[in-house]
Amino acid sequence: MKQIKCIITDDEPTACEGLKRYVEKVDFLTLTAVCEDAMQLNTLLQTEQPDLLFLDIEMPYLSGLELLASLANPPHVIITSAYERYALKGYELNVADYLLKPISFDRFLKAVNKVHVLLQQENRLSEVVDFIFVRSDRQMHKVFFKDILVVEGLENYVCIYTEDAKLLVRSTMKRMTEALPKETFLQVHKSYLINIEKIELIDGNRIMVGQHTVSVARNFREEVFGRILKNML
Repeated sequence: MKQIKCIITDDEPTACEGLKRYVEKVDFLTLTAVCEDAMQLNTLLQTEQPDLLFLDIEMPYLSGLELLASLANPPHVIITSAYERYALKGYELNVADYLLKPISFDRFLKAVNKVHVLLQQENRLSEVVDFIFVRSDRQMHKVFFKDILVVEGLENYVCIYTEDAKLLVRSTMKRMTEALPKETFLQVHKSYLINIEKIELIDGNRIMVGQHTVSVARNFREEVFGRILKNML
């Protein structure tokens, strides 16, 4: 059974301990981290991509819902809150479930079983899906992999260049690398991914993809040219 990697975020130690005990009882859950607040979780999500977040709402500096609204491609989320009044807002942000404290184990199990089913469905779809949805300028855009030329990393954003559009998306290069098919996309620089099927010209360490010219970083050159030039005559 595939493990679901999860993170607990709650500023109440007692609530954290209770959730940890519940997670340990479920064979398909693996706890990878516990965060004391949303700010700590935000930092962690820059380097980790869990499958599931158990997220409290009322925390200092930044609420769980405020953090969730700021994420471009959030994992599945189960809200764990003592307050029912946030439920509507939570579901507007597409949370998987909303658990009211104190949380019983049977209610917890029902919620994580729902996420387990959702992830199984997503895994089946990912075998045939040839596109992603990205949020740019407050709209959701369907982008086919075959139409992407270059992805450029810009700190907390990425810019996706297609033949017809330029989309600024709140995400990271790490997440884009994981989302795009590895057989088609190749990282040539810490800030650039290219679609190798769209390469038109190679000039030294520069690669032209459509109308975009991207320089290959020195530490990527051996892997990049070894893969691209294996079809050279």
